[in-house]
Amino acid sequence: MQQLILTQPDDWHLHLRDGEALKEVLPHTVRQFARAIIMPNLKPPVRSLSDATAYRDRILAAIPPGQNFEPLMTLYLTDNTKPEEIIAAKDSGFVKAVKYYPSGATTNSEFGVTDIRRCDRVFETMQEVNLPLLLHGEVTDPAIDIFDREKVFIERHLIPLRQRFPQLRIVLEHITTSDAADFVLKTDNIAATLTPQHLLFNRNRIFKGGINPHFYCLPILKRETHRQALLQAATSGNPKFFLGTDSAPHTRTSKESSCGCAGCFSALHAMELYAEAFESANALDKLEAFASFYGPDFYQLPRNTEQITLSKTTWKIPGEVPFTESGLVPLRAGQEMTWKMV
Repeated sequence: MQQLILTQPDDWHLHLRDGEALKEVLPHTVRQFARAIIMPNLKPPVRSLSDATAYRDRILAAIPPGQNFEPLMTLYLTDNTKPEEIIAAKDSGFVKAVKYYPSGATTNSEFGVTDIRRCDRVFETMQEVNLPLLLHGEVTDPAIDIFDREKVFIERHLIPLRQRFPQLRIVLEHITTSDAADFVLKTDNIAATLTPQHLLFNRNRIFKGGINPHFYCLPILKRETHRQALLQAATSGNPKFFLGTDSAPHTRTSKESSCGCAGCFSALHAMELYAEAFESANALDKLEAFASFYGPDFYQLPRNTEQITLSKTTWKIPGEVPFTESGLVPLRAGQEMTWKMV
């Protein structure tokens, strides 16, 4: 196969940052995706409808001239989020979900939830108004090994949450384990997003030839057996699994430091990375539904009607792209790819 013509996809998990950083990274997403679920973990976070409205306006102002893109906004859940805020967000029409971060789990998560049961009144309201909950599914208990945090989160928090609110629509984001994939498969009203890095790489890639900080993300890459399970889920044709890049831009200096930030930047070449992953499983025929159909269906939005084209072409990922004061290193920088969006 030398060419893929796909319905234009959407990114159901995206970090755009703000200010000049937003202006630098947004064009990469707009080139490929018609819509994206925008993560709310700014400093300060997007905690209210007024916050989301202002952030959405800044995103719309940064869209390159002549391009079409719809930011789908989210609210950052805290211990103090009120049910009234959920109702207002739903009524806005442009806030599409609420994001749960365990406090201290990842970048800019210090305002996150300290005890998930504190949010039950909010979850009850979300269930009533049909507003999805997006989960960063990890525990932050220091006694739990970093490679087990997703599995333990499912056991300790997600299973009881599902029992308390069986009709609440949930996305378990950027899943990394066979445990998560199995749970999603057997549980109603829950879906999952999958990133390119978790489909293409296992945890050995972080340490190949030394420390490779640009492959460090949270949740962290796992064993090869888990990667294979995720690839099988993504290419299965099951509508519970769909595209979410979790593209997370950090400056080179903030990644290559004594305490580097977590996050992989894939917005530059996301669809090419996914095409490579699906081709490795001989499943290119399943890519369009994963990238373009299942996400809108879960969020109860219309599918896109425009198309994109990927061509079988060898090219090299740049070592760096412009980004604020120190540049931005894409995922797998400097290496060759075999698919190119044209």
